[in-house]
Amino acid sequence: MDNKQIERISKALADQTRLRIFEAISSKGDLTCSDLVTLQGVTPATISHHLKILIDAELIDCRKDGQFVHSRVVPETIAEYSTALARIASRGKAPRKKVKN
Repeated sequence: MDNKQIERISKALADQTRLRIFEAISSKGDLTCSDLVTLQGVTPATISHHLKILIDAELIDCRKDGQFVHSRVVPETIAEYSTALARIASRGKAPRKKVKN
């Protein structure tokens, strides 16, 4: 994962509304826009705006089913993001030695 993608994900999750939307989708597995409007108490336009940012960050993907758009989390993105952050955090640090009791 490159730095641009790390930055995109970090910015996407830094917004309180987007983080709540991401958490809601994660906990339910699959939500429609109307489900999110009901859960989050914001307008459909606001949900659409935030979903676009989450999609651009590759945190969620959406599929159309008739008139409904279903959103789901992309777990691979979070896994890669976590790995990338861990790699950044460990740069320049000597590996820790295990302490025996």
